[in-house]
Amino acid sequence: MAPPKETDTAAPPTRSDTPITLDAAPSKPRTRGDGPLGYAVYGALRTALMVPQIMGPAAALNTARSAGRAFGSLPMNRKRIERATESIGMAMPHLDEPTRRELALRSYEHLAMLAVEVAFMPRVLSEDAWTRHIHIGSMAPALEALLGDRPVILITGHAGNWEAMGYTLALLGVRVHALYRPLDLVPVDRWVRRTRRRRGLGLLDKFGAVRVAPEKLEKREPLAFVADQNAGDRGLFVPYFGRLTSTYKSIGLLAIKHRAVIVCGFGRRVGWDEHPGEAGLGRHVGGNDLRFTVHLTDVFGPEEYEAQPDPLYYLTARYRRALERTVLAAPEQYLWMHRIWKSRPRHERLGKPFPDPLRAKLESLPWMNDADLERIIDQSDRDRAFLTANNLQRLP
Repeated sequence: MAPPKETDTAAPPTRSDTPITLDAAPSKPRTRGDGPLGYAVYGALRTALMVPQIMGPAAALNTARSAGRAFGSLPMNRKRIERATESIGMAMPHLDEPTRRELALRSYEHLAMLAVEVAFMPRVLSEDAWTRHIHIGSMAPALEALLGDRPVILITGHAGNWEAMGYTLALLGVRVHALYRPLDLVPVDRWVRRTRRRRGLGLLDKFGAVRVAPEKLEKREPLAFVADQNAGDRGLFVPYFGRLTSTYKSIGLLAIKHRAVIVCGFGRRVGWDEHPGEAGLGRHVGGNDLRFTVHLTDVFGPEEYEAQPDPLYYLTARYRRALERTVLAAPEQYLWMHRIWKSRPRHERLGKPFPDPLRAKLESLPWMNDADLERIIDQSDRDRAFLTANNLQRLP
């Protein structure tokens, strides 16, 4: 099903019969490998995953961290590091250039360490042992919503270990269904689904989610989205670190249609000297090599977003704002190499002034102040000028 046409003003926000689509999702899955090559890759992957098990968590994580930094430092990644450094400067302009570059390299370290953690999680996060590895932060409002009788949508980003949050909720008895793009290699895809299902975490195929997701919400089974990706030209453009960012409409439309509660949170790795300059660069300071804290960053329901002039815009902007807090809580554990601001709103692509309806939407957000509004408009004007000067439709 094609996504709705994007404009700089949101679609009518209160209609419950608005069609639900998955932004920019193809209508059917890609062809996936189920032949000898797929099984060969599956066998190689399972063999490779034995290496960190043999090394043990501390040695495996230290090795992965070093490998991630070395990979990020390669000449082939120079442009990615530059892009990540620029993104960090947009999000945290108070940081100097060396600190921004250090955080960009830490992002590659984090990605490699994340792979090792995922290899260990099905084994260590069991019903008997998970409390040794997971600390639950201030989660009372989230658990109240998850254990209540209303639909719930969970939102996190590519910050920290997003799988730690899903595993934790599953171990607490909350049946969560995470939106998931099937892997191209069928044997690997089956293994991933099987290992998560054993711990109570369901994976919802994104290619069938248009039909299945509403059914899950009607059954009061929570849905989970990793929702910080760029949503393309058809997304809804809301602020993210002072810059308009394409964000998925489908989450807000699902929530409004089913009057769902929105819960935002993330799982953060702890014990590995999270911030540059503390206790020696990247030095392991914990006694338990696999430890995470699950944090809640926001929870809100229909009583709040339905009272706004534009519920869809408010809901989307609010969960983006929660994602900002997620990133700032552990900036070294965010995937800064993503092209977060690549897609641009229509007025920028057409070289037109900032539209009054969009300004009104921003002004309607309860947390918006004059300084932040002017920063967003000024950045949009500069992005528009850059696109026009370079004859581009997207940021590089």
